[in-house]
Amino acid sequence: MKVQMVDSFEKIDVRICKNAREGALWVAGQIADLIREKQAKGEKCVLGLATGSTPIAMYAELVRMHKAGELSFKNVISFNLDEYYPIDKDAYQSYWSFMHRHLFNHVDIDPSNIHLPNGNAPKEEMRKFCTAYEQAITDAGGLDLQILGIGQNGHIGFNEPGSSILSKTRLVNLDNSTRIANSYEFPSISKVPRLAVTMGISTILQSKRILLMAWGNKAGIVAKSVEGNVTESIPASILQQHGNCTFVIDEAASTELTRIKSPWLTGECTWNNAMVKRAVVNLALKLNKSVLSLTEMDYTENGLSDLLVEKGDAYEINLQVFYMLRDSITGWPAGKPNAVIPAHPERSAPYPKKCLIFSPHPDDDIISMGGTFMRLHDQGNEVHVAYQTSGNIAVSDEFVTRFIDFAVGFEEMFGIDNSKSREQLQAARAFIATKQKDQSDTKEIRAIKGLIRRGEAKATCRYVGLTEDRCHFMNLPFYETGAVEKKPLGEEDIQITMELLRKIQPHQVFCAGDLADPHGTHKVCLEAVFEAMRRLKAAGEPWVKDCWVWLYKGAWQEWDIAEIEMAIPMSPDQVKKKRFGIFIHQSQKDAVPFQGADSREFWQRAEERNANTADLYAALGLTKYAAMEAFVRWHY
Repeated sequence: MKVQMVDSFEKIDVRICKNAREGALWVAGQIADLIREKQAKGEKCVLGLATGSTPIAMYAELVRMHKAGELSFKNVISFNLDEYYPIDKDAYQSYWSFMHRHLFNHVDIDPSNIHLPNGNAPKEEMRKFCTAYEQAITDAGGLDLQILGIGQNGHIGFNEPGSSILSKTRLVNLDNSTRIANSYEFPSISKVPRLAVTMGISTILQSKRILLMAWGNKAGIVAKSVEGNVTESIPASILQQHGNCTFVIDEAASTELTRIKSPWLTGECTWNNAMVKRAVVNLALKLNKSVLSLTEMDYTENGLSDLLVEKGDAYEINLQVFYMLRDSITGWPAGKPNAVIPAHPERSAPYPKKCLIFSPHPDDDIISMGGTFMRLHDQGNEVHVAYQTSGNIAVSDEFVTRFIDFAVGFEEMFGIDNSKSREQLQAARAFIATKQKDQSDTKEIRAIKGLIRRGEAKATCRYVGLTEDRCHFMNLPFYETGAVEKKPLGEEDIQITMELLRKIQPHQVFCAGDLADPHGTHKVCLEAVFEAMRRLKAAGEPWVKDCWVWLYKGAWQEWDIAEIEMAIPMSPDQVKKKRFGIFIHQSQKDAVPFQGADSREFWQRAEERNANTADLYAALGLTKYAAMEAFVRWHY
């Protein structure tokens, strides 16, 4: 149920779930209820289905219901939204393959009731096919329920910005940002098809009901679609014109909605310290003023008169928020020894601390918190780094051949006669030379790619000053599938994480709180740490009560400045030193295999993000630094 006055901002119904799994289960329940309702009436249930990472958990729940005897698909007719073009239906990346892998092969749907766009028909026949696809939907009685995801640019299906509200099923050109965002499914961006077949916006709008799902880093486009004007430049905004559409989102995707970002505008709110900080920071940034320059008129004219009534005059509120921002800045990420600073983000004692940095991939430590990493070590703390996955899928085949050439050349140069090694390297080179575009790497190739990334991670630790015994390679099993698609978090992943935590017994843990990485590895790695810490706390292990967990963001986004609880400033020289540390990861430089919708290299993203954080602090009236790394504490 919506809070007061939300309807004046949100023009589409929005259901906010705690996390993506809760949202996926709710949508699966809605689909199941509709199927059963239609079965009870002896009617067919016509579903419009979507692909991509967003609905995977939803399909898994539908499969579970079916296998548990709770749901039959015998009365279901399905029409999929879209398909790449050209692409063989049996290709791993095809949506035909996706749907059979995640749903159709596991339920009792009649194969003749499955309809997917043809991604491999001759181009001259595509117009005829698209017309027939539209007619098939009409002949089935229209779509009872359409499931959608949403792209970062607001596309639904493959209806890119600029698509007409009158558009029907057709062949379309994919926006480059969409191709980049979807490149994680392919060996490289060059392999991503430039065309696709998609239902049109008009086709989607004719559905009797629409459920759009969005998780994680989609907050910005969700807010624009739900609260902004209807415009063809944001196709999802056109859903405002549908009479029965609901956006189902998780908390991360809700953060830009007015009811979450500025709840004081949608009704009464509780003015705790966090809410006051958020309101004042947003106001200052909106008006391009420092916090201490805000006036009572500024508060009154921008919907914050209630805050004045609650907390007193503007001057006192300004000081309160200024001090909160000031106290979040520290050059001592593990606490300053022999100092009593009550408002400091970290404790002074014990000193030195044992610090454990969890790095989902072998470069997230240096990319996301390289300045803090170096400072922790330079200030005498015992720093450990735990690389949670091998990161092997992010190494290009070209880089492997370069590595093999070096290994073979090394043996030849020094007269090393190891025929078995030479044979294995030559077999690996032959495999890569004849590798098909959809072919998965062999176990040996994955091992070589993992070794490349492990070597880079070790070199980074040596660069910072750590000895090899402080580097821990966890190789969590969920990641080791040999494909982009990973397994869910498993018990073995949690046990490995618990074992390392018990071994080190850290005073500080740093882990990636960034859920925006393109293929979900950060999210699973974070869940592994969270679950491990919860279990260790429940087990009563004494060191846990003195262990603080700090979350950093990855390469894709930064914390909102109002959320930041610890900000570590960096000088220009420290920025440069961090950059050189990132450069050690040569396999990830120049051409990043899984970069998401951002074409910049990781070092560029990190520097611009850290500089932007420092600029925001300065704009709010704090000291101007070259860059800042930001952290939020997790309480468990």
